[in-house]
Amino acid sequence: MSASPQIQAAPSLPSFREIYREHATFLWRVLRRLGVPEADTEDVLQEVFLVAHRKLASFEHQSSLRTWLYGIAYRSASEYRRRPHVRREVATESPDLGSESAKQPGLLDQHRARQSLDRILAELDEHKRAVFVFYEIEELAMDEVAHIMMCPVQTAYSRLRAARTHVSAAAQRLALQEQQRC
Repeated sequence: MSASPQIQAAPSLPSFREIYREHATFLWRVLRRLGVPEADTEDVLQEVFLVAHRKLASFEHQSSLRTWLYGIAYRSASEYRRRPHVRREVATESPDLGSESAKQPGLLDQHRARQSLDRILAELDEHKRAVFVFYEIEELAMDEVAHIMMCPVQTAYSRLRAARTHVSAAAQRLALQEQQRC
């Protein structure tokens, strides 16, 4: 008498409210690093969660919930950048932060470092930027990154190598410019 194969039930998902509470901050940060301006990040984040809410019942557990959400965020950021109003906008420097309180030099340095990182990331093409953000900043495993990007792991590593080279060169260039100003 043969035993019938055991069918494992899919793990249960947390409630949508719990998913939002656990992942919203990270997804907001990812959207910013993927090139969504701060003024539009809340709107794009809402789009991410609308898609997630609509598709949550069909989540197939082929990846972690976090990876699935990052994939939605990646595609939403990509769609955002293709919108006509985004293509017409011309990026300008941020206003001078000289009005910041002298009591907050650490915050000012941190803000400037984030601005520099955003400028460097903006120079990367969409795929290299996303791989760099997911792997280096969000510290996802490369197999998760490849799953989000829908590419082979080796392709993701190749994009990461190219992005690291660019980021390193750009950071050195910015440091040199800063030294020349002083």
